[in-house]
Amino acid sequence: MDTLETLHRKIESAGELGSVVRTMKSMAASNIGQYEMAANALNDYYRNIELGILAYFSKTKIHSINSTIKKNKERIIGMLIFGSDQGLVGQFNEAISAFTIQTLKAFPGRKKVWVVGERVRDQLIESPFPPEKLFSVPNSVHAITSLVTDILMTINDSQGEIDLNEFYIFYNSSQKKTGFEPIYQQLLPLNQKWEKDIALKIWPTNKLPEVIGGLESTLFSLVREYLFVSLYRACSESLVSENTSRLNAMQRAEKNIDELLNELNNTYHRLRQSSIDEELFDVVSGFETLRKNN
Repeated sequence: MDTLETLHRKIESAGELGSVVRTMKSMAASNIGQYEMAANALNDYYRNIELGILAYFSKTKIHSINSTIKKNKERIIGMLIFGSDQGLVGQFNEAISAFTIQTLKAFPGRKKVWVVGERVRDQLIESPFPPEKLFSVPNSVHAITSLVTDILMTINDSQGEIDLNEFYIFYNSSQKKTGFEPIYQQLLPLNQKWEKDIALKIWPTNKLPEVIGGLESTLFSLVREYLFVSLYRACSESLVSENTSRLNAMQRAEKNIDELLNELNNTYHRLRQSSIDEELFDVVSGFETLRKNN
C-alpha cells in the first residue's frame, strides 16, 4: 500500500508530466497554424504556374512535356513517403506505411523507395519495399524549401543514372474529421489526367496569352516550379497531419493525467484523513488511560 510520502511523490511527478504535455500540446497547435499558412500561401502561386502552362499549351502541343521520359524495358518506379522523425503521433507513421505497402503491391516493376522521417523508415525497413534513401523532416516552415530542393536534386540525379519511368509521393493529407488520411500523387510523368485538367482551364482575361522567350526553357521552368510546389504542399500537409495527430495524442494524455491526478489526490486525502483519525484516537486513548490511572 502506498504511503503518504509515496503518494506525494506520484502527485508531483504526474503534475510535472502534465506540464510537459501541455507544453507539447501548445507547440503542436502553433505548428499546425504555421504549416497550414505555408500551404495556403502557395495556392495563388500554384494557380499562376497552371496559367503559365496553359499559355505554353496555346503555343505548342502538350505531349512534348513527356518527350524526355525514356521507355525502359524494365519499369522503374520512384516514390517518396513522408513520415515523422519524432514519436507521440499516434498511428501517423503506421497508417502511411500500411497504405504505401498495400498500394505498391499493385504497381508492376522495380521500386526505388525514399522516405522523409526516421519513424516511417523503421516501419518500412522490414517490409518488401525497404527504403534506399532517408531525408530528415523539416523542423520549421523555412526548412521545407531546403528539403524540397534536396529532393528535386536527388530526383534529377537519379533520372540521369537509372531513368525513372514514374515518380510518386505518399503522404498523410489533413482531414478535419479524422485528422489525416493517407493519399498518393503521381508527379512524373505528367499523365493524361493532369493534361486534361490543365487543358480545361480558362484563361482569366480576354487577352490571348503569349510566351516570352524560348518555349523549351519556359516549359522547363514551369514544370520545375510545378514539381517544387507539389512537393512543398505535400510536405506541408504531412507536417499539419503530424502535428494534428500529436495534438490529439497530447489531449488524450492530458485527460489521462488529469484523471490520474484526481485519483491520486483523493487517495492521498483519504489516507491523510485516516492517519489523522488514528492519531486522534491514540491521543484520546492515552488521555483516557492517564485519567483512569489518576
